[in-house]
Amino acid sequence: MLYNLNIRNYFKNITLIRFLSLLCINYFYLIIMKERMNVLFIICDQHRADHMSCAGNPVLKTPNLDKLANEGVRFTSAFVANPICMPNRSSIFTGLYPNMHGARTAGMNLPMNVPTFTETLLDNDYHTVQIGKIHLQFMLKNLIEGAKSFESASHWMRTDEGRAKMKKELPIPYYGFQEVELVIGHGDVCTGHYFDWLEKKAPELIEVIRKKSRQRMYTKPMYDTEIPEEYYPTSYITERSIAFLERYGNGDYGEKPFFLNVSYPDPHHPVCPPGKYKDLYRPEDIELPGNFNNLENLKNHPSLGPRLNIPFFRAMILRIADEEEVRKFTAGTYGSIAMIDDGIGQILNALEESGLADNTIVIYTADHGENMGEHGLILKGPAPCKGPLNVPMIWKVPGVTEIGVSDSLVSSLDISKTILTLLKINKKMHPPDMLGVDITPVLSDPNAKVRESCFIEHDEELDSFNLKVRVRHLVTDEYKLTIDESVPGYGDLYDRKKDPLEINNLWYDDNYKDIRYQLIEKLLFENLKAQSRYPKREALS
Repeated sequence: MLYNLNIRNYFKNITLIRFLSLLCINYFYLIIMKERMNVLFIICDQHRADHMSCAGNPVLKTPNLDKLANEGVRFTSAFVANPICMPNRSSIFTGLYPNMHGARTAGMNLPMNVPTFTETLLDNDYHTVQIGKIHLQFMLKNLIEGAKSFESASHWMRTDEGRAKMKKELPIPYYGFQEVELVIGHGDVCTGHYFDWLEKKAPELIEVIRKKSRQRMYTKPMYDTEIPEEYYPTSYITERSIAFLERYGNGDYGEKPFFLNVSYPDPHHPVCPPGKYKDLYRPEDIELPGNFNNLENLKNHPSLGPRLNIPFFRAMILRIADEEEVRKFTAGTYGSIAMIDDGIGQILNALEESGLADNTIVIYTADHGENMGEHGLILKGPAPCKGPLNVPMIWKVPGVTEIGVSDSLVSSLDISKTILTLLKINKKMHPPDMLGVDITPVLSDPNAKVRESCFIEHDEELDSFNLKVRVRHLVTDEYKLTIDESVPGYGDLYDRKKDPLEINNLWYDDNYKDIRYQLIEKLLFENLKAQSRYPKREALS
């Protein structure tokens, strides 16, 4: 009898120990999950690095971006992997150069079998959310015959039935995102899930936007919008981002950490800020760039000069603009940025009010920059100009960032690698072949250096104009080199410190001959490292 009691007590004790062990494991798991940082990633479209008051802009006021910069690290030498929307966004999500991930120019989808860092986060029990423009698949022109896009503007725009079909067919997760609310388009000519929101709030505006789409208003550099401020795409993205943070703060997602991608389509053209933002800045208050009158030099440029006369370039890419247009375009752009800045302020306030700020990484950047009157040009395109290459970048990482301004070189490629490192994701789970570097050392010491250079690819393929352009840039601390395949033996070399306006091309200056050779050699090796290794070799069985 005593023996049986001891046995029963033994198993009771074992069961109790197991129960307590499981309780402890679950408790520690919850603690670890709570300690895992969230990520709020905010990205805009076509925002220049110097279009923030914290970057020294004498006219534009961006108090919320300034506040973020004053709480983290602002990079002055952040450069894209490619100065076009789709290729660079794909590089941000994959850590690969465009020739590697496949979306080497606008109109080519990022293949859905190419791993993204958001898929890695999903595999590591993160809740991933996309609100706004993602642009990993083409919106307008398809460059691959027969290719389908889940972000096709026409399919989302034309009819309610078409939009319903696109929503039904959208694969979830989408490039690693579990929740997806798309804004497809630019300016006020936008569709996607944004139309669902408009349908509830102001359904009469849907036909207004459809009419503007049929009129191809999205090809214009700027105009006045009739969309009220409260129904503009920027307001939608801000409202929906705050709604997610409120749901998360209320515990709707359990203990999972989150990655929230907030992506504004502005200030990309067409520039048409609504409401009070339309006249917030006056054209007469805009200062023209110091190199505004350098257009004649570019007209004589052996590769760029002939392209400036191509109709598509003049309309949508490298647009020659007079003084009046530059002032109006810049003032409108400032209004668009001011609206975004207000939205960012609201989102950051919601983050604070939800009690999440102390455990959330906040990053701000853009997919590329803008010429904005430099050399007499607006918009973007294959040219030896820094405006589209240099982007704003701010990181705030609780417990890591040492507040300051860094002139260290960083690339769009570095974003995914650094996020995964900060989140302590096992390297074995990172997407393969990522070429970015971890910039954490710079976040903790803004004076640290992690790169010798930034390599930039740029391909443009316009079959309708029988045009194929291939340009490569190399940026170092002191110099920027540009090579264009169409003009062998010629290039552009600028001293970044002595000639920030890029007026004096040093390519043929004998005093810089050795530097030119060194930079060409460096560009060659960076280009070799960037070359695709796909498809992968597979061992024969």
